Amino acid sequence: MTAYRIVQVDAFTDRPFSGNPAAVMPLDAWLPDATMQAIAEENNLSETAFTVPCADGEADYELRWFTPTCEVALCGHATLASGHVLIQTDRIRFRTVRSGILEVGRDGEALTLDLPETLVRREDHAALLAALGTPTGEVHLSYKGTEATAVILLPDAAAVRACAPDMAALRGIDLMAIVTAPGDGGYDVVSRVFVPAWGVDEDPVTGSAHAALAPFWCERLGRDSFTAWQASRRGGAVRCRRAGDRVILGGRCVTVMEGEMHL
Repeated sequence: MTAYRIVQVDAFTDRPFSGNPAAVMPLDAWLPDATMQAIAEENNLSETAFTVPCADGEADYELRWFTPTCEVALCGHATLASGHVLIQTDRIRFRTVRSGILEVGRDGEALTLDLPETLVRREDHAALLAALGTPTGEVHLSYKGTEATAVILLPDAAAVRACAPDMAALRGIDLMAIVTAPGDGGYDVVSRVFVPAWGVDEDPVTGSAHAALAPFWCERLGRDSFTAWQASRRGGAVRCRRAGDRVILGGRCVTVMEGEMHL
């Protein structure tokens, strides 16, 4: 059997047992896809990130992410966690299959994450509103970006916190569903994220969701940056800034467990 290093990190938080947990497994070479999927299922976290050194110098590492049920096109919190585990200098660059080059940088005790933006526009989706239990929500669907995304604008933060989706119904809707509203309690924006179709009922703190929330709210707030709180049970804070067609997210990470997986 071979021993592989594995690190569990809570991302977008400064304390254990909050933010979003991700497993990071640095590899020398890719394992078979079925093995990586089985490892992600074994970990049973929203994402497990796998890295291998990048051979051609375009980036420092190749990066892929798996939920317990599938490989995904973009995962912000597991990228931030990977940077937390592997960064040696001021910046580290990851090459991904569908999201291009992603960069994690140091920002004092925190990290920054550079993602491609996701843009949405107003459209009707009655089945999505019914599944979310938010009949008066305003649906915006993605037309640019890596992942199929829906931003559902609700009247206030209380409505976001009270959202109680029908997860079985959402499993049949192939979207990342983000409910959001103006923030309270010291944050500009509040949100929650539901992705049952991709194996994650409610994601605790979602970097890729803020790739859509950043342009969405910067336009509405009339400025290029804001603070956000993802109001899951664990909860987490994200600093958001729009920079051209990129989104810069800021947050901290905490290592909670490190060991070996024997395969």
